[in-house]
This record gives sequence, C-alpha cells and structure tokens, in this order.
Amino acid sequence: MNQWQAPVATSAVRATVPVPGSKSITNRALLLAALSDGGGTLTGALRSRDTDLMIAALRALGVPMTADGDGVTVRPHHGLTGPADVACGLAGTVMRFVPPAAALADGEIRFDGDPRARQRPMSTVLDALRALGATIDGDTLPFTLHGKGGLPGGAVTIDASASSQFVSGLLLAGARYDAGLTVHHEGKPVPSLPHIEMTVRMLREAGVTVDDGEPNTWRVEPGPVATRTWQIEPDLSNATPFLAAAAVTGGTVTIPGWPAVTAQPGDTIGDILEEMGCVVTGTAAGLTATGPARLSGVDVDLHDVGELTPTVAALAALAESPSVLRGIAHLRGHETDRLAALAAEINGLGGDARETGDGLAIRPARLRGGTWHAYADHRMATAGAIVGLVVRDVEVDDIATTAKTMPGFPAMWQAMLDGRAQ
Repeated sequence: MNQWQAPVATSAVRATVPVPGSKSITNRALLLAALSDGGGTLTGALRSRDTDLMIAALRALGVPMTADGDGVTVRPHHGLTGPADVACGLAGTVMRFVPPAAALADGEIRFDGDPRARQRPMSTVLDALRALGATIDGDTLPFTLHGKGGLPGGAVTIDASASSQFVSGLLLAGARYDAGLTVHHEGKPVPSLPHIEMTVRMLREAGVTVDDGEPNTWRVEPGPVATRTWQIEPDLSNATPFLAAAAVTGGTVTIPGWPAVTAQPGDTIGDILEEMGCVVTGTAAGLTATGPARLSGVDVDLHDVGELTPTVAALAALAESPSVLRGIAHLRGHETDRLAALAAEINGLGGDARETGDGLAIRPARLRGGTWHAYADHRMATAGAIVGLVVRDVEVDDIATTAKTMPGFPAMWQAMLDGRAQ
C-alpha cells in the first residue's frame, strides 16, 4: 500500500509524455518467442510487474532468456519443460496465456496468484485444454497442469464472453499442438475483440497460418513459430490518463510515437475525447489532445475497449453533462469489479454514478476531496489521479499498484505537471 496525495493542476497541463511499451504486445511477443525453437528478440519491451511475471513464468518452464532494460532476448532451445511453479500475480495475460503453452511441457506445472486472482474466471480456458487432451486439477487458481510433453489439439467450442484472453491464450499456443487448433466461440459477443485481432496479427507476423474469416471461429494451422525481432509499440491504454489530463485542465498533451495503424484498443481514446469536446490531432510527432473550456459527457459503447473505462469514467465524473458507458458488464470480472469500484469511488467523493446492467450512468456533481481506493487495480489508481487534478485533497490509497503496467507512474505524473515530461 502506498497512500498518495494526488497533485492538483494549478494551470492547464502542457507536456509531451513518452510512455513505455505495450503490455499486451510485450507479453504476446514473449510467449511467441518462447514457442519458437529459435527464440527471438524484443526491443522497446515494457518492464513492469505483469511483464516480469511473464518472463519469470517462461524461465520457470525452461526458456532461456536475458532481459536488459527494454530489451529481451530469448535464446534457441528445445521446447518448454517441467516441473515448474508459475506465479501469476494479478496478470490476466499470465494466468490465461501460459497454461495453453505449458500443456506442451512435461511434468507438473503449478499455477497460483494474488488473492484477487483466485477469484477471476479461469474455467473457460482450463476446460478447453481438457477437451484438447490436457489433464488439469482445479478450475481456478491455484491449479495444477500435468504436462505430457505435447497436446493433440483439434477443435473446441468455448464461451469467451467473459474475456477475449481465453481466445488469445489458446490461439497463441495452437500452432504447436499436433493437429493445430480451431476455437469456436458460442455465447454473448466476445469483449475486447481488438485484442484478438492483435493476437491474430502477431501470429501471422510469426509465420503462423490463421484463418479468422468465419465469425466467432479461429483456425490455427500446426507448424513452427518463426524466430524474429519484435519492436514493441508504446502502450496506448497507459497513455490515456495523460491525454485525459489535457482534457480536464484545458491543456495540451502529446504522446510521441503513436502508431498510425495499430490493433491496440487504446487508439480509440482519440474518438472518445473528441466526442467530449477535445481537439485531437495525429502527426509524425505523435498524438496530441487539447482540452476544451467545458468538458461534455458522452454516451459510448466500450464493449471492445473496456480497459479504457476507468479513464472515461473519471472524465465523465468531471464533465458538465451526463454520460452513459455501455457494453462493459464483463468488467465485473477484471482485477476488481470495476463497475462497482468506479461507482463507489465517484460517489464517495460526492459524485453521482450508478451501475446499470451493462455499464455506468454518471451525472454531473460537485466533487470533494477524500480517499480514492485503488482495489489493487492499476487503472483504478490512474483514474483517481485524473480526478485529483481538479479536485483538491484526493488521496489514492495504493498508487504502487500502477507498477503492474506502468512503473514510475507518480514521477511521470508529476513531471507532466511540471512540464518536464519532454
């Protein structure tokens, strides 16, 4: 726990803020490099709790790698090995991506994580692996996978309406299964589809044949995973709190290195900010957001970009007209129940937020200072920082949880306010 007095912006924020590499791309690239017999190299990789947990998990499975700053090298090897203990922390990409790969190892592979991680849905991916030939004890963390040195693979039908990570985790390992893999989703729409599109694109970049031409069905042909160098894009979702700082203070913030074309869901923040009254421009220098004199509310479906919800909710709590955030019922199963948490924290500061069946309804209210609880959730913590820019005496009870994906966040936030983030 690390109580943190959120700094108030005394004037419009004006800064250029470089952000580190994407967690989602980094952890996918690490896994694909581990599944390639020739290894691979990452440049610009994010080094955070989630990515360090992925590195440690793959090392536990016998993958030789060296990590130096934002560079990671996976050396040639002869496949994953067990027995092993894998610590997942609170990282969804570790607890859901590593088991499908670990099924290729031999021996007992034991998985566990933080207390909240033991409450997160896992049965979808574990039942899928059982249907594909794996033997697993348990349906949530902690669980034990009894590796047999390979997996027959084939076709499996799942309900991935709780998380796109169930699909991505299976697809990432599918090429190394004897018969490849076909995943068919049956149920409510899969949330965060851009993350599956990211997975498919990266598999193809690694030489894997993927057919996603049929809705809700993905086919991965068996075969090798190519050895390559991965250049990691900046994390666009981690950039959103800094762009939000411009929005709520009437300032201007630029994020350098913003890709012209990307599968990252964070790219959608530009459209949302424009709907709320900001001016957003993209140039070779990066993406720049300039905030309005008065921030407007928004009615937006965030189903495919649910990770943006804490940032958008913080903006909505400071807007001068009502907002409705839709399509995000699945956020109740994230690091915390984000819908309940956001409503509780906004209301705790005198706001007016109400849970709906699939989201939040937020109306204008005069906010006051108080404690903003992070719930061990990095995006809840950064949402509190946004509110604290314009509401005095806001304390985030656990700012250290931002290290999950953004180490050094408090210093980056203060540097932005000081105009030093150049």
